[in-house]
Amino acid sequence: MSAAPDAKSELPRVLSLNDATMLVVSSVIGVGIFFTPGRVAKLLPSPGWFFAAWLAGGVLALAGALANAELGAMFPKAGGNYVYLRAAYHPVAGFLVGWVTFFAIFAGTVATLAVGFALSLKAFIPLPEPTNLIVAVAVIWVASAVNAYATRAGAFMNTVTAYLKLAALVLLVLLGPILGRGHTAENPFESAGSGSISAFGAALSPVIFSYLGWNASVYVAGEISKPERNLPRSLFWGLGICTAVYLGVTAVFVYALGMKNLVGMQGVGFQAGGVLFGAKGSAIVSAFMLASVIGCLNANVLVGPRIAYAMSSDGRFFRAASRLNASKTPFVAVIVQAVVATSLVLLFKDLDRVLDYTTFAIVLATIADTSALYVLRFRQPQRARPYRAAGYPIVPALYLLANIGIAVALFVARPLVCLAGVGVLLSGLPVYLMFARAPLA
Repeated sequence: MSAAPDAKSELPRVLSLNDATMLVVSSVIGVGIFFTPGRVAKLLPSPGWFFAAWLAGGVLALAGALANAELGAMFPKAGGNYVYLRAAYHPVAGFLVGWVTFFAIFAGTVATLAVGFALSLKAFIPLPEPTNLIVAVAVIWVASAVNAYATRAGAFMNTVTAYLKLAALVLLVLLGPILGRGHTAENPFESAGSGSISAFGAALSPVIFSYLGWNASVYVAGEISKPERNLPRSLFWGLGICTAVYLGVTAVFVYALGMKNLVGMQGVGFQAGGVLFGAKGSAIVSAFMLASVIGCLNANVLVGPRIAYAMSSDGRFFRAASRLNASKTPFVAVIVQAVVATSLVLLFKDLDRVLDYTTFAIVLATIADTSALYVLRFRQPQRARPYRAAGYPIVPALYLLANIGIAVALFVARPLVCLAGVGVLLSGLPVYLMFARAPLA
């Protein structure tokens, strides 16, 4: 039997629609938009194909959001896909997805962003290699301390940084073409080559990585006020804002650097900043990136521990993970996530490896929770659904197929790193069996 959470241990509904929407924005807009456009342009050197890929990424994320909006409104509790898989299949399925989501996805994302922050800081301060790791670890623990103190404190920090981030990116889009006039590439939108369907599919991998985090609010559904209404709205509003920003920012990058120069370029944000804003431009864009990364990292630090909390409340994880402090925050789960993220920073060290490790795990979990929509429609047709996924069953199916393709591509490119993610998933099985035999009271 599963242990029911004590009423005193329930999470209070302290997050507004604005908080939940900004949580999605902060989770999506991190470091990806500043680094991945060069990889996308290498595969799709034609402006038409290039911008179509970024729009398609938003559409695919919307397809996933439609499914998660229905699931989240059905189960307005903390835990996200752990809750959906438990209801659709079996408690072991929910536990394994929750396990990999907590230990690989959110901890891995926090580690990736912390390393990205240290790399961005180099534009201001030259940091030797060991110092990079120290900075990354310090950022993890500062954000974790804020979120362990109180959910409202973490949410306030997230909302403020999200608005600052959006303001900075809007200014980049509006002022970049004005200030950069006369300094940009000649005929910037001239095609550097052609695209193809196969190249388009490959380019979606870095694009979709840049959209990851669109489902952040489903994990804190138990803390959102009026979740049946506000949860779906937070997903759609947040994703709409992110898609518009991405299209605007990538257009400015192409305008500044030219499609031909963008192909394969690393550090696109730095390069574009130098063109648009002169000698100090790279530092200006680096400041944008630092603010963006901090906001994204804080959002993930806030969201991830809710999975461990939900599993613990069900008696499927260590009791301490559901312990709340005076501010009704699962502070032990926050600390555990910080320890795991720190370990990943020290283990992988390299941004690309920890990024691929995290992305593969995210894709696996996304496939699982989207499939739960179909199972629950079949197994629980009479269950109240405050929101029903538009485009069902075709739209979620397309999203499933896209993620399966990305998973295969990642595994072929980085088999050992992807196997590490599978290993984390399977390592949860003996833990589940231990708690299933002797559930906590």
